[in-house]
Amino acid sequence: MYKEEITFDKLPQAITYLTEQVAELKQLVSVLQPPPSEKHVLVGIDDACRIIQKAKPTIYTLVRKGLLPSYKKGKKLYFYEDELLDWIENGRRNAPEQNYDQILAEMQKGVRHKPKSGFDL
Repeated sequence: MYKEEITFDKLPQAITYLTEQVAELKQLVSVLQPPPSEKHVLVGIDDACRIIQKAKPTIYTLVRKGLLPSYKKGKKLYFYEDELLDWIENGRRNAPEQNYDQILAEMQKGVRHKPKSGFDL
């Protein structure tokens, strides 16, 4: 830290010290910032269809319901590629792990037996 009293004669040294400190701060901030994402690209409806592999009417329906992140400017819909990929990732469901007995019980629960026809005399 610059502790000396700043006078008119020492002004160039003080400015040099301050510019060095600013350069160090810029370097520290640049290290802490994440690199810019190359996937944060604005795409249209056709590219969105290709990315999430859905038809245009399906995409329009998802946007209308508010399920798909989108931006509308005028009559055009726009999407960010990274937001679409995140939407796909967040939609993944993990199946709960079950042992053999639990799987067998689930299968047998869904089986319906026909009622016996006829009368027993």
